[in-house]
This record gives sequence, structure tokens and C-alpha cells, in this order.
Amino acid sequence: MNHRLVLYICGCILKFESAFLLLPSITGIFYHEFREALIYVAISLLCLILGYLCTLGGSKSNQLYPKEGFISVSLGWIVMSFFGALPFMFTGEIPSLTDALFETISGFTTTGASILTDVEALSHTSLFWRSFTHWIGGMGVFVFVMAILPMMGGSTMNLMKAESPGPSVGKLVPKVKDTAKILYIIYIFITVTQIIILLLCKLPLFDSMTLTFGTVGTGGFGIKNDSIAGYSSTVQNVITLFMILSGINYSAYFCLLCKQVKEAFSIEEVRVYLLIILSAVTIICFNTFSLYGTIEATAKHAFFQVGSIITTTGFATTDFNNWPLLSKTILVMLMFIGACAGSTGGGIKVSRITILFKTIKKELHILMHPRLVKKIKVDGHAVPHEVIRSTNVFIAVYFIIFFISLLLISVDNLDFTSSFTAVAATLNNIGPGLDSVGPTSNFSCFSMFSKYVLMFNMLAGRLEIFPMLILFHPACWKKY
Repeated sequence: MNHRLVLYICGCILKFESAFLLLPSITGIFYHEFREALIYVAISLLCLILGYLCTLGGSKSNQLYPKEGFISVSLGWIVMSFFGALPFMFTGEIPSLTDALFETISGFTTTGASILTDVEALSHTSLFWRSFTHWIGGMGVFVFVMAILPMMGGSTMNLMKAESPGPSVGKLVPKVKDTAKILYIIYIFITVTQIIILLLCKLPLFDSMTLTFGTVGTGGFGIKNDSIAGYSSTVQNVITLFMILSGINYSAYFCLLCKQVKEAFSIEEVRVYLLIILSAVTIICFNTFSLYGTIEATAKHAFFQVGSIITTTGFATTDFNNWPLLSKTILVMLMFIGACAGSTGGGIKVSRITILFKTIKKELHILMHPRLVKKIKVDGHAVPHEVIRSTNVFIAVYFIIFFISLLLISVDNLDFTSSFTAVAATLNNIGPGLDSVGPTSNFSCFSMFSKYVLMFNMLAGRLEIFPMLILFHPACWKKY
């Protein structure tokens, strides 16, 4: 492995994190939280110095092979999370390194699972950083770096493949750097649009920005102890809309950008994604009507929670722990399905679920007609065998990690529902689960060991599992 190249890439990440840390510092100055602002500036300078040292002299080889791509991404996210946790610890707002790291990894991976019992006790500086980590991690820090820096030419596609969610990653335009720019232009446009709309809803700028970071990044960190429940119905409806929009494959937005409206609405994954949402909302509305009394209130909460869970955002307007079993079961199923590939959402992804069901249908046809030659098609195109194979392997490894994690955290002796949904919530980057980790609770009940298991799950879920697993393969650390 080219250790120097990996170190150089991690150095670039630290430089960008240094710049990101200045934004909460400005927030701290604005709110007269000078001590907190100074700590964030100090950590920013530390990241800048270390980043400069890591990139000093450049790299002997700029050829980025898949192995270096996977390792650079996984190590980059770990390094970024470690230094992003330091401000929480040094301000004393989250004094434990384990808890600070849990909160930061949850932020960057857009999980939204928290160990905090009183969110409102945090300073404006830390609340801003906590929510801003969602926005950074939503589209991916490596995509941002590629949009800014001409790093390794065409071989940077290996970085995008390692970081971007979905069974397959392609270029929207011939150059990877231009693809990264287009993705971030769309991302920033959606972000700015939501901030403006929330401001028009008479929300303060601070609330508008932090809620937007959690919505567009599909993260779910709120700045209030009751998440979104305390805001008006109008604000909740705006957040519902943007959560669902953020779970759509960004290729659809690129088609709209190119005025290819027909192509945008013909993407099968998007149609299936919207159909799942409408089906889930309809069933939950019938099942929970007696709890809310009116169609309007029932539909509002159903749409919000379905949108929040399937996009893996994790915001809450109501305690769905009190919903009937059928509705809670639907939410757990949505946790696993997740959003579209190529979005900021987590989960297994709608595209993989679609391919899986088409594979099952194909196998049933072959059992009945052994000589039948049948291709699996998505959007009218035959799905390559490599994509089908990788989808099957991903789902198999996904559930292996899921059940191993469930076994490991069972040592804490919590109830099965809490443990099961805690693993589901972290591996799928959702945030809240049920019972002890429900929308009105948090993850502070877990031991230090279990928190590290769940932290691994959050990183593995965000990076599509394999970049994290490859760190444990001895061949990856051999120097050449």
C-alpha cells in the first residue's frame, strides 16, 4: 500500500476540517461565547498544522488504486471524527472522549443518535458544530475535496466509489471533479432553499440553519430536547418535504438541471421510493387515527415520521413508541430499506431492494422454466452481473454485521427491542430506535464497549460497510 499517498489524503481532510471548524467559532463570537469560540479556533489551528505536516512534500505516486481509495476514505472519516470530537471534550460540554466521539461520528455519518440527555444545555457554538457535521457528512467530505482540489485525476473515482452510498457509482459528466461540483451545487441549492423558506416561516436564522443541516444531510440532530415537536405545523411540513426530497437520487435532480424532465421521473428507484412512502403513510394513518382524532394531525405525523425514518433523518414530532405494533413494525422495516442510492440517506437503499426482489422473481421463473434466459432490468437497461453479485454480497455481509453487533451489545442486558433497534438505527444511520433508544430517549444507557460497537456500525453504514471491513485485511497494509 502507498502509505504516503494515504497520509497525504488524510492531511487534505484535516485542512478542510480546519476551515469547517471556523464556522462554529464565528457563531460563538456572535453569541458572546468567547471561551468556546477560542477552543474551536485552537482545534482548527491544530488540524491545519497537522494537515500541513501530512501533505508536506506531496506524494511520490498520484495513482490511487481501489485499495488506497477504500483505506483513505475509512481512515479519513476516523481521523475527521476524532478531531471533530475534541471541541466537545475541551469545552467540557461532553467531557468523556468516548461520548464526544460517539456524538461526532453520529453527526458526520448523519446518524443522529445521541448520548446527550439535555441538548439545550449545549452552547450555540457546539450546537452549530453538532448540526453542521450532518451537512459535511451528508454529501461526503471527499466529494467536497474532489470538487475543490485537482488531486489524482481520474483515479479519484475510487474515492467517490468508496464514500458514495449505493450499489454502483457513476459519473454524471466525463470528469470526476465536475461530477463532484455538480453534486455540491445541487446540495447547496437545496440547503439554501430550505433555509430561506424556514426564514419566511419566521424561524430565527440559527434555528433555520441548524434544522436545514439536519434535514438536507438527513442527520436528525435537533437543537431542542423535543426534537421538532415544539415547532409549528408549517415548519414541520417544510421539513417533511425536504427530508423526502433529500432521500431522492441526485441523478434525478441532475436530469432536471439538464431539462430532462421525462428522464428524471422515469427513474425506477425514485418511483419505488415514493410508492413505499405513500403505502406506509396510508397504513399508518388508518392504524393511528384513534391517537390523534383528526385526519390532518394523523397525516401530518404519519408523513413526517415515515419521511424521517425512510430517509434515515431521525427527526421526531411525536413519540412513535406509543404507536400500535403494526405502525412500529412498518417503521422498523423502513429503517432497513432506507433512501435512494446517490442521496444523502442511509439504509440498504431502495435500488438494492429493487434488484433483490427482481433477482428472486428471476430465480422463481428459472425454477419453473430451466431453459429460460432472463435479464434483470432497471430503467430499461440490463443490470450487469457484477452489480447483482455485489448487491447480494452486500446484503449478506450487512446482516452478518447486524447480528454480530446485536450479540456483542447484548452483554449490556437491555431488552431485545432496544438492542435490536439500536443496531438497526446505527447501522442504517437513522438515530432513534424504540423503547430505551426511542425518540424521547438516547444512547447513554449503553456501556463504553457497546458504544464503540455502535460507532463502528455508524461508520460502516455510512461508508457502505466494505471500506471499514478492509481495514482488518492484512494484505491492505503491505507496503509496495
